[in-house]
Amino acid sequence: MWCWSRYALEGLVREFSKVTVFPIRNFSQTACKNTVVVERWWQVPLSKEGRPPRLHPRRHRVYRLLEDTKHAPKEKMELILTQTVPKLGGRGDTVMVKKSVGRNKLLPEGLAVYPSPENKEMFLEERKQLVEGKAEDRVQTRTAELTVGYLKRCKLEVGMKNNVRYELTKEIVCRQFLVKLGVVVSPHALTLPDEPITRWGEYWCEVTVNGMDTVRVPMSVVKFVNPRTLRHQRWLREQPEAQTAGSEEPAKDNP
Repeated sequence: MWCWSRYALEGLVREFSKVTVFPIRNFSQTACKNTVVVERWWQVPLSKEGRPPRLHPRRHRVYRLLEDTKHAPKEKMELILTQTVPKLGGRGDTVMVKKSVGRNKLLPEGLAVYPSPENKEMFLEERKQLVEGKAEDRVQTRTAELTVGYLKRCKLEVGMKNNVRYELTKEIVCRQFLVKLGVVVSPHALTLPDEPITRWGEYWCEVTVNGMDTVRVPMSVVKFVNPRTLRHQRWLREQPEAQTAGSEEPAKDNP
């Protein structure tokens, strides 16, 4: 009786084991199937022609690990954005993201597509139409919109010596944009006042972004100061503050 019930119980367990319910998971949360490269520690001797090799029952089951792909650097996924994604780019930009981000967020939400030849050609034609098309059909890119907003909040300061007579040119102003504000401005996209700038004062300059939006940036022409002198002056201003902070700490320790 006990043997029969045992066999019946084992049969039920086998039937239930065939039915497996897997919970719904994201692509990146599924178990990783890594590849391990190994080789036998003991080489298998050659066998006679037409006969299988003779394997030792224990010796030829010992392997040496050569490579474990689990510790290999993870490759990123290349995608083309269909919409503007913060901290990644705008529509039509090709980005490299982690596979988990691409498979779990960008692709399911329709924010990106695979860089197939058809998709690349489509976005290339779209970008060419935005750049070379009619003025009313052109749309500013996401990066250009951020650049326009940044320039509207900026003020440029240009140092100019008073012992040398020279005129402020577009090349000098473009250089100051790069050094002071970190913005690359081409000379053909910069407009200065009609009157030549040869002395200190308050002026303006206009920057055209992608040939569409023009931003007027206030510009102050001041006396040129050597960068070393500026660092020394800043150091002198910080000294009294450091001494004051150092004198207040012992006072707090000894009330």
